[in-house]
Amino acid sequence: MTPTDVKQKALKQRLKEEAAAIGIDKIGFASADPFVTMKERLTVQQQKGYASGFEKGSIAERTEPDLLLPEAKTILSIAVAYPSKLKDAPPSRKGSRRGVFCRASWGEDYHHVLRRKLEKLQAFIEAEIPGVRVRSMVDTGELSDRAAAIRSGIGWSGKNCAVITPEFGSYVYLGEMILDYAIEPDQPLESQCGTCNKCVDACPTGALIQGGQLDSSKCIAFLTQTKDMLPEQYRKKLGNRLYGCDTCQTVCPENKGMDHHHHEELEPEPEKVKPLLQSMLFLSNKEFKQTYGKMAGSWRGKKPIQRNAVLALGTLKEEAAVPDLQKVLLEDVRPVLRAAAAWSLGQIQTADAQHALHTASEKETDPMVEKEILEARMIGEE
Repeated sequence: MTPTDVKQKALKQRLKEEAAAIGIDKIGFASADPFVTMKERLTVQQQKGYASGFEKGSIAERTEPDLLLPEAKTILSIAVAYPSKLKDAPPSRKGSRRGVFCRASWGEDYHHVLRRKLEKLQAFIEAEIPGVRVRSMVDTGELSDRAAAIRSGIGWSGKNCAVITPEFGSYVYLGEMILDYAIEPDQPLESQCGTCNKCVDACPTGALIQGGQLDSSKCIAFLTQTKDMLPEQYRKKLGNRLYGCDTCQTVCPENKGMDHHHHEELEPEPEKVKPLLQSMLFLSNKEFKQTYGKMAGSWRGKKPIQRNAVLALGTLKEEAAVPDLQKVLLEDVRPVLRAAAAWSLGQIQTADAQHALHTASEKETDPMVEKEILEARMIGEE
């Protein structure tokens, strides 16, 4: 082993120890070479119309690290584990139905949590390697978090398109740092999915086309974040989800027994992550920001979440919600919310629900909402 190798090994060990001290659960290192295979896959995704539209940057920027940091040599990937089980979960009962935020939105917004950890790690690296140039990213950066994590040995690519780690399953947040300094890379892990296809079979909308390929436009996690009226075929599939979807993770055998509570800031507040559906309908912008603003699930604002709450009440046929749904239908200024309320009243189909639809039909002027009211009333006449 050369003196340079010894120096590199010692540096890598110090970085791992510092990362652990900062509260990073796993760290890996990879070369900053272009992600050729990922580039090909993303091109196919785009051609097939499977992209979500939330992706940042061009395909080249997402797969060529040196476009983001000139002379990039190393990608340092991190993983931070989050809880999968909610302690003291409030019950959802007839008359007091509850919605749910996915696990990735529990606790404080992970973007902020991981950025703080990366900033501390960057300061340590800059002290250890004078003159080094660094660029850090968490989820919203151009570089593919998953591709970087897989190459750096954090985990393997699951058939559910998540990175699955041996230690924490797929319940991890990912971040990365590009350096213009070479550090010995770690070895990628072999996939352990084998013939298991549970995630593909369990996907509520068939968004997992095959193992490792996702049609984002069908994915419930994506659909919960859209702002328009949901297509008819997806409304009941939403269930009581307000933001995100965990189905492809909860059925994964690699996640069995995985529930890690390492970070206080990521601990969920039961009433926030499983709120009463009717309590969501009339929140002001101020109230929404005060209550949910620090959660990752708030990033698209209250409209998608309120729409999802309205649809969930209809899917659950919650008769106690008819007065509130009528109020939304008659008074909400947003056509999407009125349309969702009309659909839900049509699902509930009590006399009061039909009366609300009839009353609204006499004053509604928006074509989309008029169509939903008409179709909802026709259900009752069948």
